[in-house]
Amino acid sequence: MTPPQTLVLPEAGDWRVRVVPNLYPALERQEVVVHSCRHIRSIAEAEDDELELVAAAWQRRAADEPGNVFPLINEGRGAGASLAHSHSQLIWLPEPTGELARPRGEVVLERDGVVVSCPWASRVPYETVIAPVEPDGDALTSLLLGPVLQTLAGLVRRLHELEGQVPLNAWLERGEDDWRLVLFPRLNILAGLELGAGVFVNTLPPEEAGARLREA
Repeated sequence: MTPPQTLVLPEAGDWRVRVVPNLYPALERQEVVVHSCRHIRSIAEAEDDELELVAAAWQRRAADEPGNVFPLINEGRGAGASLAHSHSQLIWLPEPTGELARPRGEVVLERDGVVVSCPWASRVPYETVIAPVEPDGDALTSLLLGPVLQTLAGLVRRLHELEGQVPLNAWLERGEDDWRLVLFPRLNILAGLELGAGVFVNTLPPEEAGARLREA
C-alpha cells in the first residue's frame, strides 16, 4: 500500500524501521520514515533501539541523497499529521534554513552529552530545545542523533503525563557546526498575531514549563 521503499533497517531479516516516498509530497522530494513495525501512535511509545534505527535512517538517506535535508515530526491531526502511526518525514529543501543561534533558556536536564532547555523566548507552552552540550558539527553524521531522539521520546512521555496526548511538531535545525531538535507542542491555537506578525503569546513561562517537565 506504499510506494517502493528507499531503505529498510535492519537490512537483513524482519524490518523495524522503513523509509518510503511520500505519496503526496509538498516539495519535489519528500520521504516518510516509519518508526516501528509495531502499531504505535506516538514517538513516546518507540523503544530506544527503534529510535537508534530512526536516527540511522535519517543519516543514511541524507548520505544517499545529499542536499538540504529537513527532518520533522508531525504528531496528531492538530499538528498536521494525516497518519496515526508514528513517523517522521525527510524533506529536501531548495535552500538551507538559515543561521543557527543557540538560545538561552531554562535547563530541564543534562546528560550523556545532551542538554534540554525551555528557551526564554518560548513561543508556545513547553517549547523545548534538545541539543549537544558542545558544538557537534552536523546532526546527520553525529553519534548523538540517536540519544537526542531518545531524549525527545522521554520528553513527550513527560508531556503526556502533564497534558495528555497533545498534538506536537518537532524538527531538526542544522547550522554550520551545531544543531538542535525543537519540540513544539500544540496546546494553543496560533492566530493572526502569531502567524501575521510573528508575535507569540505564551501563557506558560519557560521557568515554570521547565520545572513541570523536570518533576514529571
